[in-house]
Amino acid sequence: MAFAQPYWLLLLLLLPWLMYRYRQAARERHVTLQVSRQAAMRGVKTWVVYARSWLQAVRWVVLALLIVAMARPQLLWYEEQTEAEAMDILLVLDISPSMLTKDLPPDRLSAAKKLANDFVSRRPFDRIGLVAFSGGAFTQCPLTNDRRLLQGFINNLQVGRLPDGTAIGMGIATAVHHLKDSPSPGKVIIVLTDGENNTGSIGPIRAAEAARALGVRVYTVGIGKNGTVLSPSRRRYDGGYDFAPRKMVFDPSVLREVARLSQGKFYPAGTSADLQNIYAEIDRLEKAKIVIKQVEQKTELYFWVLDVAFCLLVLELFLRWGPLRVITV
Repeated sequence: MAFAQPYWLLLLLLLPWLMYRYRQAARERHVTLQVSRQAAMRGVKTWVVYARSWLQAVRWVVLALLIVAMARPQLLWYEEQTEAEAMDILLVLDISPSMLTKDLPPDRLSAAKKLANDFVSRRPFDRIGLVAFSGGAFTQCPLTNDRRLLQGFINNLQVGRLPDGTAIGMGIATAVHHLKDSPSPGKVIIVLTDGENNTGSIGPIRAAEAARALGVRVYTVGIGKNGTVLSPSRRRYDGGYDFAPRKMVFDPSVLREVARLSQGKFYPAGTSADLQNIYAEIDRLEKAKIVIKQVEQKTELYFWVLDVAFCLLVLELFLRWGPLRVITV
């Protein structure tokens, strides 16, 4: 327990003097007779008589509580320095129209987002970021420890924010750019895509070589399966897509080479269960020791003090002008 502005507590030293001056002023007032009930005129002391003598004390307590609230009492919590396993991870997700293919329920992108959220929740100490790519690439969320913020960005990923195409190299290069200055001993990129690289100024092999030079491992995940599946066929004027059966053929050779060059690993994910197992395996593989420094957390308590003061003040006013009201004659 501590006070953010303790100098306000000095005002408490004035309370005894104020109480003394108030009592002196009360004695100097000339009142012929004060009663609160007719019974008091007959010399019978009721509970009202005794309560009336303590009524002013409630107001002094309210004033003291207001002074304490001004000093901002705080509850301090300390997290001790501990050693943990953590690293910097960038998720690179494909948001091209083909990710709406419905071979994974309800579609490839939704399945990927769900498993990405589960993966994020299992890595409490890592800094994790998000890169989205299609015909280009952009950083959806920089490296952060805020799990709720990151999961919100993952859930908001949508197809159609970038030109059509699959620029895998641009996605990897964008992630490498963010990790190049990272002080973390472990740096990882997880690429999830369902297509072959067909656009972008930087190819996947060149991006993988840059990642290797900077000590970044790239894990590639090829999502979806070959065969005839329900896939987007054309885009409507309202931004939605029409679907039709299409024959899908996926060549994973580029993704395998990217993983090999960067000392990562390639995973095929034909089902949601495969995708879940892949994230679980990456979760087990990539660990790096870091030291979590001591962190001080503060919880403000002044509003609780104000609540008590307000309730006491309302009670005092109710009693003063209600059951304990003074009739001056």
